[in-house]
This record gives sequence, C-alpha cells and structure tokens, in this order.
Amino acid sequence: MNRPTTDTRTGTEAPQLVPLPTGHEPADPLRDPALYLNRELSQLDFNFRVLAQALDPQVPLLERLRFLCISCTNLDEFFEIRTATVRHAAQLGLPPASDGMAPAQLLESIYARAAELVQAQYDCWNQVLRPALAESGVRILPRQAWNPRQRRWLRAYFRNKVMPVLSPLGLDPSHPFPRILNKSLNVVVMLEGMDAFGRPGHLAIVRAPRSLNRIVELPRQLRGRDEQAFVLLSSMLAAFVDELFPGMTVKGAYQFRVTRNSELVVDEDEVDNLASALRTELAGRGYRPAVRLEIAHDCPRPIVRSLLQNFELPENAVYYIDGPVNLNRVIQVHELVQRPELKYPAFTPRNRFEEGSVFEAVARGDVLLHHPFDSFSAVLELLKQAAVDPDVLAIKQTLYRTGKDSAIVDALVQAARNGKDVTVVVELRARFDEDANLGVADRLQEAGVQVVYGVVGYKTHAKMLLIVRREGRRLRRYVHLGTGNYHSGTARSYTDLGLITADPEIGNDVHLLFQQLSGLAPSIRLRRLLQSPFTLHQGLLSRIAREAQLAASGRPGRIVAKMNALNEPQVVRALYQASQAGVQIDLIVRGACTLRPGVPGVSDNIRVRSIVGRFLEHSRVYWFGNDGRPEMYCASADWLERNLLRRVEICFPILDPALAERIEREVLQNCLADNLNAWELGPDGTYRKCVPAEGEAPHSAQQALLDAL
Repeated sequence: MNRPTTDTRTGTEAPQLVPLPTGHEPADPLRDPALYLNRELSQLDFNFRVLAQALDPQVPLLERLRFLCISCTNLDEFFEIRTATVRHAAQLGLPPASDGMAPAQLLESIYARAAELVQAQYDCWNQVLRPALAESGVRILPRQAWNPRQRRWLRAYFRNKVMPVLSPLGLDPSHPFPRILNKSLNVVVMLEGMDAFGRPGHLAIVRAPRSLNRIVELPRQLRGRDEQAFVLLSSMLAAFVDELFPGMTVKGAYQFRVTRNSELVVDEDEVDNLASALRTELAGRGYRPAVRLEIAHDCPRPIVRSLLQNFELPENAVYYIDGPVNLNRVIQVHELVQRPELKYPAFTPRNRFEEGSVFEAVARGDVLLHHPFDSFSAVLELLKQAAVDPDVLAIKQTLYRTGKDSAIVDALVQAARNGKDVTVVVELRARFDEDANLGVADRLQEAGVQVVYGVVGYKTHAKMLLIVRREGRRLRRYVHLGTGNYHSGTARSYTDLGLITADPEIGNDVHLLFQQLSGLAPSIRLRRLLQSPFTLHQGLLSRIAREAQLAASGRPGRIVAKMNALNEPQVVRALYQASQAGVQIDLIVRGACTLRPGVPGVSDNIRVRSIVGRFLEHSRVYWFGNDGRPEMYCASADWLERNLLRRVEICFPILDPALAERIEREVLQNCLADNLNAWELGPDGTYRKCVPAEGEAPHSAQQALLDAL
C-alpha cells in the first residue's frame, strides 16, 4: 500500500455536513455543497503538484526548470480563462456552483491561493534552481553579477539589437497611458530632469516588442570555459533604460506585466461567417479587461496604485515579483543547453507499422497505439498511404490542435491534390490555437479540401479519422479514434491512446458522425460509440448505476476511470451513490476534481489519485466491471460539464479482449501501482505524495513503460 506524505492544499475546508431543520430534508442529500470541492481551486492545486517536480532532486536539473516554467505558463492560462470567467460571474452576480462558493468569494480565494503559488515558484527559482544551475555550469546572470567585459558587450547588444525597436512613451496630458498587450514585458521608468522640449520628466513606459529575444546567450569568450551564461531581456532593459532618455536621470525602472481575459466570445447565432468573426475577435484579444498585475517587488507604492487604477484591478490582484515577471520564458534555456546528463534520457518509441501496407495490417486486426511509447508515425503513415493509394476514395478527419508545419495537414493536402474526396472538420475555437487553426483551414481550402467548422454552439473535440477504401467489389472503412489531438509534438510529451480499426460497426458509426457534423443530419443512432452531447453523459450514468445495482445485490461492483478533470455534478452524485452501494471505485484524475473521496457514509469506497511525471497524463479511459464481463472504453472527453453536455465528443469501446487487457495493464493498473509520481486526494481536499511503503518496491508508471521499450 502506498504511503502518502507531502501534501498540497486546495484551500478548501474539510466537509462539514450541515444538518437541516426537521421537515426540510432535501430531495437529494448528495447535493450538499460540503460534498464538493471547488473546481477552480482544485485546478490551482494541480500546479503545486507540477511545481513539486521542479523541487524533486530525483528529476534531472533542466527538467526541473521545465516543470517550474510549465507551472508558470499554467498559471498564466488559469488567470486568462478561469479567473477571468469567475470575475465576470462575480460582476453579473451569478449563483454559486455545486460547491456553494459564490463567485465573489471564490475570486478572493483564487487571488490568495495564487499568491501562495507565486511565492513558491519564485522561492524555487531564486533559492533552488538558479543556484543549482550555476553549480552545473548553466548561469542565468542578474545584472549585479555582470563583470565589466560582460556589461560592455551587453550594452553594445542593447544599442544594436534592442534600442532600434523600442518606443518609450513619456506619460503626460498629451501622452495618456498606452494600451498594454496581454502578458507583454514592460518597464515603468521614474525620470527626473527636462527633455529637449523643456518638459519635466515624471514617468515613462517602455514596451518590449515580442520580436525581441527574451533571453540572450553570452558568447564563449565572456563566460567560463565549461559554462553557458544567459541574460534575460528584462535585466538588460532595467540596466540600460537610461540610454532611451538622454539628458534625464533615471531614478528607478520596474518591470511589470498584465494578464488579460483571453476567453473569446463569439455569438455564433448572430454571425454569418464564423472564421471572419473569430479573426475580428482575435485582433482585440490582447487588450481585453485585465485580471492580474505582476510587478517588480521594489516598485514604489504610488506607481503600483497608478497601474492598478489604470487596469481597473483590486489591490489583491497585484503580485510583487522577486525575479523576472515572465519567468516562463526561461524555458528557452532547456532547449539552448545541450547537456544530456541534465535532461531525461532519450528514448525511441515503438513503430507499430515497420513496413508494408497499413491497410493489410489493420485488416488482420485492430491496432492499439499508446503514445508516446508507440510512435505517432503510425497515424501519419496511415494517412500518407491513404493519400497516394489509388483505391482510397475519401478521407474525413477532425482537427482540434495540429501544431505548426503539421505533417498531418501536408498529407491531407496531398490527398486532395491526388483526387481524393477530403473533408476536414476544423475546430476554430480551440483555445489559444484559434489563429493557427484559421491558417490551417485556409491552407486546406486552397488545396480543394472541403472544410467544415463544426456545429454552432458546440466545440468539436472528438478525434476521428475515417478512410474509405475500395477493396474488390466492396468499400471498407478504416478508422482511427484517439484520446489526444492529431499533433506530433504533444504525441511525444502526452500519454494518449489511439485505436486503428476496420470494424464495420465502428466504421459506420464514424461515417454517421461525419455526416452529422458536415450536414444537417437528424439524430443518429450509433451501434458502438457513445457521443456527446447526446448519449455519452447518459451512457456513463447508466453504467455507473449498473455497477451500483450489482453491488447492492451482493455482486462485485467495480469502476476504474482515468481522465484529466472531473466536475459534472450528476456524474459525481452517481459515483457517490455507487460508493454507498458498495462499488469499489478508483479514479485517476490528473487535474481538477470536485469529488471528495473517503467521506464516511458517502464516498468511503472511492479513491482519487493524480499522476504527475515526465509526460502529461492525457488519456481518458473508462473501465466497468459489469459482473465479470468488463467493458473498456477510451474517449476524447473528460467528466466535465463542458465535455459531456456542450461539446462534440466520442467514446469508443475496445472490442479486442487482448487490447482491452493491455490498456488495463499498461494504463489503469500501472497508474494505480505508482508510488513515486502519484498523489492521493483526501476528504479534506488535500493531496499527499505517495512513497513506497516499508518493503514495497518503488514503481513509476511512466518509467515502467519506458523500461519495456
């Protein structure tokens, strides 16, 4: 049995079930807000688990730096989307979620909990990682550490490479406060003296264009023999900002960064062209209402108050930073330093299609891909062969995120140019990838691909590829279904599952789904797949209820499920009811989880764990015992309200018993046995790191799969 040790807190209290007055018994006591954790605070807590990787001396040093930067990037996105949404809900006076916390109260808790995370991040940077990197010959030099030769070189670099693209702006009645782009690096400068026009100096703003490198490597002659040395752009701006104001005295220069609401809002019922409307929204995304201000810790209070007033932010929305305000940019060091001993060991994933026809291989039996341990090249090879195969008549695919210079898009373009009928459902509203997806859509359309933007009001998050091939006198459908995106980059860093099959019923289901997405098809009846927003939610509830009925009748009830997040109230209540009936439930939930496990009389039989390791755990797997006839499903959907009720998602069965057993072994049981990278959630909302019990062998789920390659 794994023993949990270190804990991270969500900031929520342990459940206190409030007794109700006699005669006012609720219709469903499982709706008691005390039984639910807050989703936003739970999501924030996930970043403490990511940060714990940065503090783990067993993790290679440059990977620890990467984990620190990931936690910073995650926090940026949390403020841009989740905090912005809560702030908007507070302004509108919307009711609380299932946990009972009102939006205004939640906003206060978010700012306070985020402050703890920021403090922990910069403690990690200043006290742990930067000194450790320096000891290993990787130095990120603050300006106080520059020697005279380095300072001269950096000043010349500033004059030649940085100054020409800077446009400092003095603040006076004719120069009001400038528009500050979301997450851009800025410096507010205190000035003294008169400029050439006789105007007295006061304050100025220097904005760093995004074209400038945020980190600069010093040449070999300016560093130690076995060292690499780097300087942040923010340090150079602070050191040489006086160059921008000749004849005036710089009394202080303080970096700052503002984070803005980045949630795009397009009323699809009111627009004739979604792509055009999104382009318009994207143009203004960088200047939407502010939600957070980060500023140098030594900035004078009058300047801070002025910035808060300008950005219309409360006092608790400011974060005083002892270090670079854009700490996530330090991740570039991970790529710039080629020191294998400071990184995870390289590995070569399996290639499931060594040679020959992919279609012949799949016709012999279903193929399961477990990324990144199985190469994503198998999916690409399937599409490449389809693009040139004269017997392939049609290709249909969904694209949510594809990455820059996608080989998947190249293959689809080639297929269209080779005369195949190619239809692609491009989800333009994939958050933070909207602009990239607009470019993908344009490129596909130029090649003659029929591009569809999905269904009004529902993001198409399903991962599907359908290939129609003539074989003799019949047509055969080949299908790839996945839990992750068609993105070669994330396939190397995320754990995901993919199924390639020629099963006729699955092929027909996918055919019907594409008809539904590309046309105005009526409701469809699927034989094998479950689909959001129509059958997946109810399908989950009915299967959970079936396990509860089995347990209530004295038979074993068992559920094991893995996902990224869980918050759908009906599903949580169904799991509580199943636990009360005696069903043994193990949930592997990487991120936010609103369910409280281990509450006496409610969730005694539910255990929740989170795995945080080298790869981002991204696969979604649902397993139901079904009285000895287990059902194994993989899906594109988490158990979130948005996925189950407001998106187009698919959930597909693993019909081959050998493949189902492989998923159970490699994914579910493997994760449940992890005692190195697992965190267990307690009923009070705290996560505790698991360590091997006395006499128990250490086990990392991800490393076990790497060792098996």
